[in-house]
Amino acid sequence: MLIEILRQAWVALRRNPLRSFLTMLGIVWGIVAVAVLIAYGNSFRGVLVNAFDAFGKSAVVCWPGQTSEQAGGERAGRHVHFEKEDMDLVRAEATLVRNVSLETVRWLGISYGDRIANTAIRGVYPEYDLIRNEIPTEGRWISSEDMLERRRVVYLGGLIRQQLFGGRPAVGETVLIRGVRFTVIGTMDRKIQMSNYFTSDDESCWIPYSAASDIWDTRYAAVMVFSPIAPMFERDAEQQVREVIGKRQRFSPTDKRAIQMFGREEFRPIIDGITIGLQVLLAFIGTLTLGIGGVGVMNIMLVSVDERVREIGLRRALGARRWHIRAQFLSEALALTLAGGALGSGLATLLIALSGTLPMLGPLFKDTSGKGDIHMTLSLATVTVSIGILTLVGVLSGLAPAMRASRLDPSDALRYE
Repeated sequence: MLIEILRQAWVALRRNPLRSFLTMLGIVWGIVAVAVLIAYGNSFRGVLVNAFDAFGKSAVVCWPGQTSEQAGGERAGRHVHFEKEDMDLVRAEATLVRNVSLETVRWLGISYGDRIANTAIRGVYPEYDLIRNEIPTEGRWISSEDMLERRRVVYLGGLIRQQLFGGRPAVGETVLIRGVRFTVIGTMDRKIQMSNYFTSDDESCWIPYSAASDIWDTRYAAVMVFSPIAPMFERDAEQQVREVIGKRQRFSPTDKRAIQMFGREEFRPIIDGITIGLQVLLAFIGTLTLGIGGVGVMNIMLVSVDERVREIGLRRALGARRWHIRAQFLSEALALTLAGGALGSGLATLLIALSGTLPMLGPLFKDTSGKGDIHMTLSLATVTVSIGILTLVGVLSGLAPAMRASRLDPSDALRYE
């Protein structure tokens, strides 16, 4: 019975091929809009989330401040300083902290031959790369042996590497920092990130904390950075760090001015709100466009009901039930929408393939690699959502004509002129 209904629907649509084709165009344009806009929204979100995570997926930066509460007999207003003993206590007692590192910084000149750049030279511990997502593309990161042996080695950001070496290999070469010779052990590619402190990672150089102490006073670190054992524990880990350092430096663990902390998870809802909101908006616009095409299908199907009143009456007189008539017109509406959807999906795939790379963060960071730009792809999820929306539109656009046709009185329909 179902096969027969579908066959009759196909025959009915072939009676007016031009009208059926023009009706499908609205669905074609609608499905193209849905697929392209959803693909754009997904890629837009991916670029922003990747740029957000490039800083470190769950990194927390701690800035020393001044106490604002009296605790343990100590007056308020004392300056807090980060020392190695604080980091050691955090490692030993803060059970929710996975990795921690002190960081000291000076803006100094770094030179190679006749090329020189003035930038942030950052002394750190080996765990720093795990916290801040510093991934070498050439060479390696600072090791524990570099720290213990006070090796004068340096790791270069992507932009500094380009400025000093151009297209030449940098690993193994010797550079001068404040007149002291350092060997380049690793470099990273250009890093597109949404936030930074001191300066961007692209323009930074990293050396072992122990080697930094040979050049400047590193007793007090500029900041402390750490990562919790899981992003969900970020707030609890922050409180543990305050308690551990507060116990040593004698300030209240509730005194948030003593140590100001900025964690990534604190700002993640903002990124999610922006990107998910845009995805929903684009999907709504595409669905609205597809809905307009569905209205066109509904209008044509209503016209088809008026043209086939006598045919409906004859079928009812020969024993067809109301659900047969409803199924007939619903199947015709679905055939129109699904055929239009197939054409639209093919056209959307072609447009997405031809779109190539759409500029986004690349020009802002002067990056030509395309990592920070939009690359649209027609994913399985996009296709599934598009098919779901299309099926819903097909059912809704055919429902009113199908109900109208099924409610016709057979005797009145047979007398209809």
